[in-house]
Amino acid sequence: MSIVTRDRQGQPAGSLAQRRSLGDRSFQVLTLAAGLLVLVILVLIAVSTSQQASSWFSAEGTRIFTNTWNPSAGQFGVLAFIYGTAITAVIALILAVPVSVGVALLLTEVVPHRWARPVVYVIDLLAVVPSVVWGLWGILVFAPWIQHIYGSVGSGVGGVPVLGALFGPPTSGASFFTAGIILAFMVTPIVTSLSREVAATVPTIDKEGAYALGATRLEMIRGVVLPHSQGGIVGAVLLGLGRAMGETIAAALVIGSSATITAHLLAPGYNVPSVIANEFGEATGVFRSALMGLGVLLFVFTIIINVLARTVVARSARRGRGA
Repeated sequence: MSIVTRDRQGQPAGSLAQRRSLGDRSFQVLTLAAGLLVLVILVLIAVSTSQQASSWFSAEGTRIFTNTWNPSAGQFGVLAFIYGTAITAVIALILAVPVSVGVALLLTEVVPHRWARPVVYVIDLLAVVPSVVWGLWGILVFAPWIQHIYGSVGSGVGGVPVLGALFGPPTSGASFFTAGIILAFMVTPIVTSLSREVAATVPTIDKEGAYALGATRLEMIRGVVLPHSQGGIVGAVLLGLGRAMGETIAAALVIGSSATITAHLLAPGYNVPSVIANEFGEATGVFRSALMGLGVLLFVFTIIINVLARTVVARSARRGRGA
């Protein structure tokens, strides 16, 4: 005599397992399709933009990495834009990362939870402020105000060998440094939120163990929280770098629109997103192809940065599981 097991509703257990298996397979197919759709879209973007930029690559060759941008003469060297993108992104990270990590540690390890919650809300609101708002505030309010500070700094360090080359006169309110500051304002909420989430995952027993051994709060943060969160914080910084490199409108309004390579951080400059936004509307022929090529280069740079961020986070997770 065979015994048929039944669930609480009286249905055979085998049919229930079959329904669950069908649902799991359907969900797996849907999630796989969604993931593949994202990859297909990325590939289509890369292929279409590369095709439209092919005439620029074939016409300029290796000259695309020169410092000569003169569309009227058919010269499209983009080195100045790559330089401006790198400089403004580095300035943004130098200003934003210490503040972001410090605020994240303050909210997770120092401030009580009921007091930290309003600060978290404010940080989240800063992260969703449109870039055009940052740009308009930067060019209409911040740049005129900081121009006077630039003038004082420039006159004070004009005779100093290194500082004079970086911050000496002449100065401009719309400059590399102003764009870096605006980008730092935009990057800080992102890096802060991600770093706070990572720091919050540190096991409580590890922190209590450090306190039991006589560690102070600072020693506990240095010996427990930071080593545990290192990979996640590095990943957050790299994601912030990708945001700083790809930001368009805010940087275009405050960078000064001057295609030059100079060590003077208070001089006007240009970066890749800004030149695309400012000049794409009037571009035709090889000029348009060159701007599309700039988009391809920026796309490649941001993909590389995001891959590096994922690699760092995954390596940190594997090291944590091994420990």
